[in-house]
Amino acid sequence: MPPHVWIPKATAHAASRYASHRREALSLYREILRTARAFHWCDEEGRPWNERLRREARREFEAARHETDPLVLARLLVTGRDCVQQVQNKFNEADRAARDRIHRDSGARG
Repeated sequence: MPPHVWIPKATAHAASRYASHRREALSLYREILRTARAFHWCDEEGRPWNERLRREARREFEAARHETDPLVLARLLVTGRDCVQQVQNKFNEADRAARDRIHRDSGARG
């Protein structure tokens, strides 16, 4: 039987907070990957934007991998969520405008 390991309350709370930040970071990373799938066109060098976005997201997450300050982690997560939300909103607005234009143009012909 393995020995019982006692974890002080402060450490248990810190571990819980770390797990929460880890879960939130993983959720944000997945959301970025899902959002990047929508960018199917290529950049000026001919590379698909979704690959570039995935690579940049991975680089950013790896750079913050060993961050332990809870305030810095919270700021990174909030900023990341806000950026993804802004990109999704702009993408949805452009998509809606394109659909409206198609609908308007097809109605003018008929």
